[in-house]
Amino acid sequence: MITFNNSEFLWLLLLLIPLGYLLKSRGDELSGVFSKEVLPKIRLKSSALSKKWRNILMLIAIALTVVALARPQIDNGEIKVKSSFINVVTAIDMSKSMFANDVYPNRFEFAKKKFFDSLEYFKNTKIALMGFSTRTFLISPLTQDFNSLKFLAKNLNTDYLNLKGTDILTVLKSSNELFGEEKKKILLMFTDGSDQREFSKEIAYAKEHNIVVFIYNIGTTKGGVIKDKNGVIKDKKGDIVVVKRNDNIKELAIQTGGAFMTYSLAKDDIKLLVDTIQNSFKAKEEQSSTIKDRKELFYYPLALAILFYIMSLFSIPKRKGV
Repeated sequence: MITFNNSEFLWLLLLLIPLGYLLKSRGDELSGVFSKEVLPKIRLKSSALSKKWRNILMLIAIALTVVALARPQIDNGEIKVKSSFINVVTAIDMSKSMFANDVYPNRFEFAKKKFFDSLEYFKNTKIALMGFSTRTFLISPLTQDFNSLKFLAKNLNTDYLNLKGTDILTVLKSSNELFGEEKKKILLMFTDGSDQREFSKEIAYAKEHNIVVFIYNIGTTKGGVIKDKNGVIKDKKGDIVVVKRNDNIKELAIQTGGAFMTYSLAKDDIKLLVDTIQNSFKAKEEQSSTIKDRKELFYYPLALAILFYIMSLFSIPKRKGV
C-alpha cells in the first residue's frame, strides 16, 4: 500500500485548476481577435509540439513534482530491532575557580569544549549532563540526543550565579539518583579538582553505590587568576587570589576503578578517556522495538517530472505521417 509521508503537499494539486485555466485563456488570445476560418490560415505551421500540448506537459510535470514532495512510500511491513547502550552521567564544574585564566579562555569554557569533543566519540551511549559547585544542577537527563546536549552546554550561563566552592559528594549523590537501580554507574567529571585535601567520604560513598568515577582535571599547578568586573579577585588582605589545579582528586577516580586524566591541548586526549569508559563497560541490551520498513518512491515521479519539464520547454518535433 502506498502512503505519503508529507501528505500536506498534496493540497498544492488544487492550484493546478486555476493554473490550467490561466494557461488555456492565454492560449485563446488570438481566437478572440480572428475568426475560426481566418485563424488557421494566419497561424505559422510548425512540426514541434503545439502550445496546448506544452501547457499540458507543464501541468503534468508540476503535478508530479508535488507528488514527489509528498514523498510516496510503500509499506514493506515491520522490523524488530534491538539497541544496546551504556549510561554515562557527565558533570561540569561551575564553581568560581573554574573561571581561572591559566587555561584559555578559562577552565570552564575549556571544560565545555572537551565535553563537546567527548560527544564525537561516545557510541551507543545515553548521556546525562549536570553542572555543579556547592549544589548540583540537572541540565539534561539521560538522552541520546547529542545535538540537544551541545545546545544546552553551549548556552550555560553563570552570570547570575554566585558559585563559590565545590561539593563533590553532592555530585555523587545526584548521579546516584539519576542512575536509579543501575548496577554499574559511570560518572565523568570535568573539574579542576576542587579545594579539598582528601576524598575519603566521597570514595566510600562511590564504592557503596557502585559509582565508577572518571575525571578530566583542568588547570595548571602554577595556577591562574580569576577576572571579574573590577579586574581580578583578591582576598580580604588585598592580595590577588591564585587558584591552582588540585590533583588530590585523582584518588577518587583510582579507588573507584575509574581513570584520571589531566588536561592537554590535544583533541584526542578525551578520546582516550572515552575509549577507556566504553571498553570497561559492556553495553546492556535495551528492549526490542518495532519500526516500520518503508521504501521511498519519490524518485519515480521526480524523474518523470524532469522529463515532462524538458518536453514542455524545448521544441520537440512531432512525427510526420506518411
